[in-house]
Amino acid sequence: MKLLLDACVWGGAVADLQVAGHDAVWVGNWEEYPGDEDILSTAYAEKRILVTLDNDFGELAVVYGTPHSGILRLVDVAAKQQGVVCTQILDTHGVKRLSGAIITATHGRLRVRA
Repeated sequence: MKLLLDACVWGGAVADLQVAGHDAVWVGNWEEYPGDEDILSTAYAEKRILVTLDNDFGELAVVYGTPHSGILRLVDVAAKQQGVVCTQILDTHGVKRLSGAIITATHGRLRVRA
């Protein structure tokens, strides 16, 4: 699965996701932080699910109708567990359920808005 990890996500999560077979890119490796709109539009253009800790992306998608390929928001997930949690969610729910959805993941709970 293709993923774009926001700069607020732990950079080490990229390696965890890549080891699990996902195509993951981290915004923290970009030369400049482009802002939320550009991050979401890049993820959409590249058909990547955006992984973030920030709830602003959900607002962009729902309130402003900004197109996206899916948004996975992690809530209260320890930095070093972010890659593992993402992998579990992706492996359990798959591309069909997550693509284009807004997903909020907390400890033991997953909310999916299709």
